[in-house]
Amino acid sequence: MLYSLFTHLSELPGARLMTYISFRAIIAGVIAMFVSIYFGKWFIALLHRKHISETQRDAKTDPFNVAKKGVPTMGGLVIILSILLPCLLIGKLSNIYLILMMLTTLLLGAIGFADDYIKTFRHNKDGLNGWIKIAGQVTLGLIVGLTLRYSPVTVMNEQVSTRIENNITIVEKTPDVKSTRTTIPFVKNHNCNYANLFSWIGESSKYRAGWIFFVLLTVFVVAAVSNGANLNDGMDGMCAGNSAIIGVALIVLSYVSGNVVFADYFDVMYIPGSEELVVFLAAFVGALVGFLWFNGFPAQVFMGDTGSLTIGGIIGVCAVIIHKELLIPILCGVFLMESVSVILQTQVYKFGKRHGKHIRVWKRTPLHDHFRTSVEQVIQNDPTCRILFRGSGELHHETKIVLRFCIVTLLLAAFTILTLKIR
Repeated sequence: MLYSLFTHLSELPGARLMTYISFRAIIAGVIAMFVSIYFGKWFIALLHRKHISETQRDAKTDPFNVAKKGVPTMGGLVIILSILLPCLLIGKLSNIYLILMMLTTLLLGAIGFADDYIKTFRHNKDGLNGWIKIAGQVTLGLIVGLTLRYSPVTVMNEQVSTRIENNITIVEKTPDVKSTRTTIPFVKNHNCNYANLFSWIGESSKYRAGWIFFVLLTVFVVAAVSNGANLNDGMDGMCAGNSAIIGVALIVLSYVSGNVVFADYFDVMYIPGSEELVVFLAAFVGALVGFLWFNGFPAQVFMGDTGSLTIGGIIGVCAVIIHKELLIPILCGVFLMESVSVILQTQVYKFGKRHGKHIRVWKRTPLHDHFRTSVEQVIQNDPTCRILFRGSGELHHETKIVLRFCIVTLLLAAFTILTLKIR
């Protein structure tokens, strides 16, 4: 809104500031943070009055007797509002990438809200049917993938170069194309074309197959990261803290991808229009930082699936848009560890059960719960259980676990950015 207004009022003093991505990104982040803090306080009070609170968690399963029962949930609504409001105010609403990110926020937010609603108001701890969640994530992935395939404005330039002549920056770039190319880390010529994976079916068909693969990969990335963030949301400040760090890394990657000078310097694909993602991601990080005001230990509110599913979807869709989806295993390494821990635990337990044995890989999953669960707790519930990785036996308070997970994410985010130069 304000972006369009100031575009027409460009003669006013200071109006041109709205044309600078850095300025709008900072303003978006600040607005999102203050909206999150102000609205969050009001929202928590409302939830307390309506007795809309967490009913599943209590102190019985925590070695430090930290009770969580009665803490308001559905705080993800605060995050969603805090993201959308600054984007509507100062975002370029005609930008296709901003539209996709806002659609992601609304769609996954609605799915997460439905899940929280069923758990809270219908007292069904299973929440929304898992297949409905997957269907929503698949639908979003298809929308994003097909939009990138068929929209005439979602193009990229594989190579750009800039030089200065007579104090004027001259830009030379390859033609605008629709491409299934993506960035792969650690190799010199680090653009990989998915279409080349299907060269064996013929030159005329490999590009069609490449796009089909790209769309399916988009669906997988959206679902995987969304569910990974959901699993990571198990301790006060955990998901919000990790996601804010990941968001900062995505800001750097999006800015590089949408700026011809930096795209030239780092030799990465230039994606016209993707610079608007910087504004959205700044609002995303600001909203999460503001939410941490209340979600840090001891939490005054939980984000619920309304927040965690949305956060993961935002990260996944953004990575796909800037063709950095293959960096997700590094950047979202904590989410990956959480997901893998659950999958391994489930499969190993099922395998052992078929052979009459109770086997666990970790004491408890997702992985962060392993570090605050004692062997005695597990044996008490299942005396015949065998635990493969018991650890040192030392139990950690959740604040220490959250801090260490965030440190790991910080290192992974820094390493992800370094992959732009490490080849």
